Amino acid sequence: MPLEILNIEDISAHIPIAYSEGGVKAGFPSPAQDYMDKTIDFNRELITHKATTFCTRVSGDSMIDAYIHDGDYLIVDRSLEPHHNDLAVCFIDGEFTLKYVDVRSDGIWLRPANSEYPSIKVDPESDFTIWGIVTYSIHKRR
Repeated sequence: MPLEILNIEDISAHIPIAYSEGGVKAGFPSPAQDYMDKTIDFNRELITHKATTFCTRVSGDSMIDAYIHDGDYLIVDRSLEPHHNDLAVCFIDGEFTLKYVDVRSDGIWLRPANSEYPSIKVDPESDFTIWGIVTYSIHKRR
């Protein structure tokens, strides 16, 4: 499967931001005054390393239990060092895949977040690289 890379400039729009002191409450409503006089720059908020950060779209359902669905956008940073349990875009044997990276005593495993899919053991002979680490996922709710 080819990896569709989207230009990061495509998400650079400044969008009005509604806020109140301390953020949006997920409990009881706050009587605090709300404001709408600021904007948010998604490049500044979501991207730490502009030269090595890319946006791509998800294709498939192997990560649905991680709330990542077909068509969602991912922000992927290629400069980050991978760690155990990172969500990563990986290249293995000619294909890109999105999986959790599990570093175990018996090797590296690529773990889906959908019980319908098996984990993939990375064999020493495999053409394998961790292409980038997912830093944000953008999921459409409606």
